[in-house]
Amino acid sequence: MFVTICYDISEDKRRTKIHAILKSYGQWVQYSVFECDLTKAQYAKLRGRLSKYLKMEEDCIRFYFLCGCCQGKVERIGGDPPLDSTVFFV
Repeated sequence: MFVTICYDISEDKRRTKIHAILKSYGQWVQYSVFECDLTKAQYAKLRGRLSKYLKMEEDCIRFYFLCGCCQGKVERIGGDPPLDSTVFFV
């Protein structure tokens, strides 16, 4: 599943930790925005890891799920090209 994840974390230390966790799951595309291609198991593990650092009354993380059709409609102007996540074994 393709997920765009946006976060608003009020405290620097928690924000840095959340950023590091998300960076291990997907591509950082803007300040507080990541794009991740995850399996259901990876998504569940990611949610668990993130919830350990959140203060529910102060912080917010949003997950936007894109179907294959919608993912193909994403339009980008400028910035670095997306990383190719295709893995080749020789």
